[in-house]
Amino acid sequence: QSFQSDPESRTMDQSKKILLKIGLDLLLLFCVGFPILIFFIWGEPYQRGFFCDDLSLRHPFHESTVRNWMLYIIGLILPISIMILTETIIASRSGYKPSNVRIFNWDVPEWLKQCYVKIGIFGFGAACSQLTTDIAKYSIGRLRPHFYSLCRPIRADGTTCDDPINHGLYIEDFHCFNDQTERLLKEMRLSFPSGHASFSAYTLIYLSIYLQARMTWSGSKLVRHVLQFGFLMMFWFTALSRVSDYKHHWSDVLGGALIGVACAVIIVRYVSDLFGYAIRTEGSSLPISRRDLDTPTNGEL
Repeated sequence: QSFQSDPESRTMDQSKKILLKIGLDLLLLFCVGFPILIFFIWGEPYQRGFFCDDLSLRHPFHESTVRNWMLYIIGLILPISIMILTETIIASRSGYKPSNVRIFNWDVPEWLKQCYVKIGIFGFGAACSQLTTDIAKYSIGRLRPHFYSLCRPIRADGTTCDDPINHGLYIEDFHCFNDQTERLLKEMRLSFPSGHASFSAYTLIYLSIYLQARMTWSGSKLVRHVLQFGFLMMFWFTALSRVSDYKHHWSDVLGGALIGVACAVIIVRYVSDLFGYAIRTEGSSLPISRRDLDTPTNGEL
């Protein structure tokens, strides 16, 4: 009876450790993601002034070509769906073997383990990219190109930019004549860097790198590269639309794109196991190296 209880006890201890690691991973993701929610609900951008003769702030207000819900589809739902499909197909080629992870009496499938690792690291990077973008947005408070048409600013003394006395002056003390929602008035100060550009750059470039590491097809090598090109063009179009919609200055889009690209490269190089050189963190099961997995290093689709 003691011999039977020892393996059961070890299995119970291992299961508790795995669940604790999963809980720690979720807690760490929450710690990175929660400040994004705080910025969105309670954040107040820096109150930057403007020059009345600054023509870059006098563009008309347009609705976004790439709406927020579109951005979330191409930046979250699309990559996660492709990762799940890819890992499932890879697992099917090896007969859906169980992984080396066992929780109580359940052998975790290898495809589920891989999805947890791949999607978890992807989500961690997306949160880091978005938080980096938000910190810059609220710290700088740059006015959007449609600022004047949205706000029609009036100084405390009742004068406007149409009055010659204000030409060449840097104006900080003003209020908006147009009756706009509080959210729009807040958003008009969040031009730099572009959140659309940084988010689409990170998610779609990371997805392209993921396909490079995990997807092959004997039918045609170009299939993977056509998909990668398509994802990069989605990012490119999203970034360009922010300029043509007068939501951002071109430098805002460039800054956002650089943040997204940098986060994608750093996450791939130092956190993920996509190319087998990630460093494992002892306290977390997300950054796991390929040498810690049971699957072959060249497991691809």
